[in-house]
Amino acid sequence: MAALLIAGCGGGGSSDSSESTATTTSAPAALSRAELIVQGDAICAEVNAAVGSVASSSTENSSPPSQAADLYSGMVASLNNLGTPQETDGYTEFSSAAEELAKAEDEVKLASERGDTAGLEAVESSASSALTSFQSAASEYGFKDCSEGPSAPATSGPSSESGEAEVGGEEAEAVEPEVVEPEAEAEAAPEVAPETGGAGGTAEGGGTAGAPEGGGSTGGSSGGIGPG
Repeated sequence: MAALLIAGCGGGGSSDSSESTATTTSAPAALSRAELIVQGDAICAEVNAAVGSVASSSTENSSPPSQAADLYSGMVASLNNLGTPQETDGYTEFSSAAEELAKAEDEVKLASERGDTAGLEAVESSASSALTSFQSAASEYGFKDCSEGPSAPATSGPSSESGEAEVGGEEAEAVEPEVVEPEAEAEAAPEVAPETGGAGGTAEGGGTAGAPEGGGSTGGSSGGIGPG
């Protein structure tokens, strides 16, 4: 009996029960309508600028339609990654239009890679309509850049600087005649001086002002006028 009691006490030993703590990863909070518009417009603005410059930066390995299709498909994927906003009014229409645009652009890329010219024209027309619908839905939801079409970034040329240089040259040429005119007047002054000196006016002045000092010399040179 004692052995059974001891065995019974030993049989009730502690059982290791490790409690598994379930790690729950909380999903990121949904963006507000304003936050979604700001982040979405930033994505669309970058894609619009890239699509606008595709024609001038096309490479041998990729045609402009295929490049544009890749850009628009990537734009839609980035917009979808933002998630559904807290205010869902109008977002369903915008999301659906974005999905239609992505499908149409995928068809454009496929036709371009196949070299199907006739088929490419048809799918490009469908993609253009899908883009218009996407822009309209984006505008209704409140987007700005997503509702606008592609546009290449503007570049400034050196034409304005050259124009300023030309204007400066014209102003410099206009100043030159003003410097020459005083020289012409200075040359005319010595020509007048001999005429007035010969009239005898200076002799009269010399007689009144300098008579005490040099009366004899002046009188000798002028004849009988000095003594009188």
